Amino acid sequence: MDAGYTRRLLYPPIQPYRSYRLNVGDGHELHVEECGRPDGLPIVTLHGGPGGGISPALRRFFDPQRYRIILFDQRGCGRSTPHGSLENNTTQALVEDMEKIRVQAGIDKWIVFGGSWGATLAMTYARDHADRCLGLILRGIFTCTQAELDWFYKHGANVMFPDAWERLVGSLTSEEREDVVAAYYARMLENDVVRRRPDALAWARWESALISLAGDPSAPLADPIRADGLARMETHYFANGGFFERDGELLEDIGKFNQIPGVIVQGRYDVVTPPKTAWSLARVWPRARLQLIGDAGHAAGEPGVVDALVRATDAFADQMG
Repeated sequence: MDAGYTRRLLYPPIQPYRSYRLNVGDGHELHVEECGRPDGLPIVTLHGGPGGGISPALRRFFDPQRYRIILFDQRGCGRSTPHGSLENNTTQALVEDMEKIRVQAGIDKWIVFGGSWGATLAMTYARDHADRCLGLILRGIFTCTQAELDWFYKHGANVMFPDAWERLVGSLTSEEREDVVAAYYARMLENDVVRRRPDALAWARWESALISLAGDPSAPLADPIRADGLARMETHYFANGGFFERDGELLEDIGKFNQIPGVIVQGRYDVVTPPKTAWSLARVWPRARLQLIGDAGHAAGEPGVVDALVRATDAFADQMG
């Protein structure tokens, strides 16, 4: 990095100018909010997890003077209801929810912004609705393949973080340890939220320990409600292969959306979603620009990642705003 290079920071905190509930059917009602300029360049922001929910920080990657920023809690997440519900909760349902939000908002085309699971959902939406996408800005690429899941929950990340791994599998039987995702999924199907709370916290703590280069593997997870939603949703999706028909289908279907302009931001030392997937995606997506951030892991808030994402949203606004 040049000596005179100054990293960009998040835009100042803002409040939504509109928040509403959207009934998307199947017993689900979504929390949706809009920020920035009502007549600005439309961009929809997809949170991670699955199960993470939106946060005020997600509003701040975009110039509020130029963007109309759409954010929503996915089914069962955050302030969407019913919280933690796995019923009628699939990737395909989330894609169609995005279409319902777009139509409700009166938007013809928008930019899609997402990281980690949000990148998975963004690519799935772009594949199925390429004609509605002005561009994609993706971080921490994850395509929900068995290889990616095995890296994080079977053999890979545990070699680098044996202490955090032991806390994850410590309560599992030797048989359960053979398939950690399936074991935790079975535990998360327990109807009593109090009884499943220790397992939910253990699941969420594993991810939290590995998410950032500056992370503390022993740090407690502060919010048990968020941990419960994250654990239930992630195990539900991961045990079902992300509800994709074929393992690896997003990269196989790249021809359906690789003419959309895109930016891929990837931490070099991301152990949650390692750079190999981002590299593979960039090789088959000629209109995408890959940025490997040399001093970053998986977290969206790491300085180099923030810098790259803010510059990407500014660049799209310059071109299309």
